[in-house]
Amino acid sequence: MNPDLDLALERVIRAPRAAVWKAWTDPSRFEKWWVPAPTLCRVDRLDVRPGGALVTRLSDDGVEFVSHVDATFLVVDELERIVFTNAIDSAWRPTNPSPVPMTAEITLSDHPDGTDYRIIVRHGDPAARARHEELGFAEGFGSVTEQLAGVAESQGAR
Repeated sequence: MNPDLDLALERVIRAPRAAVWKAWTDPSRFEKWWVPAPTLCRVDRLDVRPGGALVTRLSDDGVEFVSHVDATFLVVDELERIVFTNAIDSAWRPTNPSPVPMTAEITLSDHPDGTDYRIIVRHGDPAARARHEELGFAEGFGSVTEQLAGVAESQGAR
């Protein structure tokens, strides 16, 4: 991790890695945690494989859903690691996403209390990193990680 370019978050989720993985790869589970509540998420595409798409929309009123993320998975190591970027969209076209282009790496490893869950979000320059931090990276990723933990812990490996 480069502290000048990257932001990170780490948490122990009290559920097995399989449950956390399912929360990341099952669209119905993913929708429950991907955006901070009470905002709602709709998954248009969740194809968790290298080159696969991550396309979501969000809604504050449950009626009108607007574009949220259009990204591509770069690396998928089952039960261990997911890497995606919003700098390449689901059609494999370069983009200039708002608010910042980034590449996110999520790693899962065993922990005595469940799963050690780590996120590193990489940025292309210090200004993009600073902008993402100012926009509330810690609060936003923190709240959705809390929601992810809730989904994984309540649903186990089912």
